[in-house]
Amino acid sequence: MRQKKDAPLRSDAQRNRETILEVAVAELTRSADTPLSVIARKAGVGQGTFYRNFPNREALVLEIYRHEMQQVTDSAADLLACREPDRALREWMDHLARFAMTKAGLADAIRQATTGPGSPAKPGNSPLMTAAELLLRANEEAGTIRPGVTSDDFVLAIAGLWQLDPHGDWQSRATRLLDLVMDGLRAGASGQ
Repeated sequence: MRQKKDAPLRSDAQRNRETILEVAVAELTRSADTPLSVIARKAGVGQGTFYRNFPNREALVLEIYRHEMQQVTDSAADLLACREPDRALREWMDHLARFAMTKAGLADAIRQATTGPGSPAKPGNSPLMTAAELLLRANEEAGTIRPGVTSDDFVLAIAGLWQLDPHGDWQSRATRLLDLVMDGLRAGASGQ
């Protein structure tokens, strides 16, 4: 019996898919040319299970990118639900830094998946912009950041994240950069 396209996956199938994605992020970050059979073996799934989830390299790479972006996007509302707006924004910036390092590590794999003839387009970053906007507006309303900061302003301010070496000491450098950005956002806030 075939499962409908939009039907939810069984729990074991969902676990297999998530394991494949976790292994693929690690392996493709290490080398964009990692054979899919190696990813399947390290994920502990057979070739059939692997290809049922991801029919080709492009589908896998684009799903990794989409999945990682969705996790960062979803974390914005989750953080706002349980943290003060300024704390939620700063923690979300840390999530964004980890996403930036994953994306940087996967840059070759993403480029390979999206540049061939007939290749799918690279996914846009509009979900991240929407999440940033949500956090910025919550902070503006709380008086914890200066008024009028747009998601475009924010992305330009944190653009240095994409310049960090994912294989170096990026965590401490990202923390310093994001603390500076947060200090800048707070300057001129009505609640300060």
